[in-house]
Amino acid sequence: MGCMFSHLAAKFAFFPPSPPTYKIQKRDHDGKLTVVASASTTTSLPVPHADDRSLDVLLIDTKRGNKIVAFYLRNPYARLTLLYSHGNAADLGQLYDLFLQLKLTLRVNLIGYDYSGYGASTGKPSEENTYADIEAVYECLETEYGVSQEDLILYGQSVGSGPTLHLAAKLPRLRGVVLHSAILSGLRVLCHVKFTFCFDIYKNINKIKKVKCPVLVIHGTEDDIVNWLHGDALWKMARDAYEPLWIKGGGHCNLELYPDYIRHLCRFIQEMENLTTEIRLRKIWQNMRTLKRSSAGCAKCCRIKLCLPRCPECRRPKCVKCCSWQLKCPACWRPGCVKCSWQPKCLKGAEPSCCIRCFHWRCCIGTHSGLNGKQDG
Repeated sequence: MGCMFSHLAAKFAFFPPSPPTYKIQKRDHDGKLTVVASASTTTSLPVPHADDRSLDVLLIDTKRGNKIVAFYLRNPYARLTLLYSHGNAADLGQLYDLFLQLKLTLRVNLIGYDYSGYGASTGKPSEENTYADIEAVYECLETEYGVSQEDLILYGQSVGSGPTLHLAAKLPRLRGVVLHSAILSGLRVLCHVKFTFCFDIYKNINKIKKVKCPVLVIHGTEDDIVNWLHGDALWKMARDAYEPLWIKGGGHCNLELYPDYIRHLCRFIQEMENLTTEIRLRKIWQNMRTLKRSSAGCAKCCRIKLCLPRCPECRRPKCVKCCSWQLKCPACWRPGCVKCSWQPKCLKGAEPSCCIRCFHWRCCIGTHSGLNGKQDG
């Protein structure tokens, strides 16, 4: 049943241009792949020049047996590489002009690819195929161009946020992630649900928490296809969230037309270029220290986890002297459980006891315990 629903969801998620806006062919003199406009294309699209040495047209094999087309655009001044995953209703022929602008303006190398079943790529579009597609493109960047994950930024637009976060969750040293009009999940685009179902596709709501690099979220406030709340929720759940860009009045497919889009994206790329290994390690160390401080005062007694909050004045766990709000045992005037108002009884010499005099505490699971020190009653 779950597979049937997933297959049905895929039909609503993918709309490859038909016919494709381009086709690829081999040059006679050197056998390299080039791009030509499709004869059935009614609109005039910018087509790469056959002798353009800054463009590589690639045909990449995936682990699911498909061959996908990718465009690799070089920038001689680039320090980083951008891996672009496009939306569900476009192919590389429609995006080539945008790729040129991003390559020059952001000063990056850029690689874009068509999902299985899109453009001149073989196979059929599906969630699992897009995951295999982006993994194959990343492997090609590593082996053919020597690009490491430290020098890579993943960019996912709309449905492209699915494969983008899939790969980002697997690369702990990735330089950065850009989510453009991203989705929480496929089902959440259609209706508001609080739970994730097994037949849902692109469960980004679960994967965003695994991404360890900085995440930039860009979303239009008037997006009528993917509500702005999707981007807002992803930004709030990101572990290392960068300052988001909410484009006022922006829709789903026109954010590139706003000046703030390219301005904010340039600033993000520049900061990622300046993000050295030393700065990243220092940031990780600060996060680890923050986590240690937040977990300080937690101890384990037998099988019960006892949380010992510190007094803001003397920094001692459960200071009875400063914290007058603590409950007291009417029998021995010892601190009781604050959370569940459980009142202990003092049993001298008995084991186990619940008062400070016997140095042994007992409380309900998940509640706060008293001070493990001695006090006259």
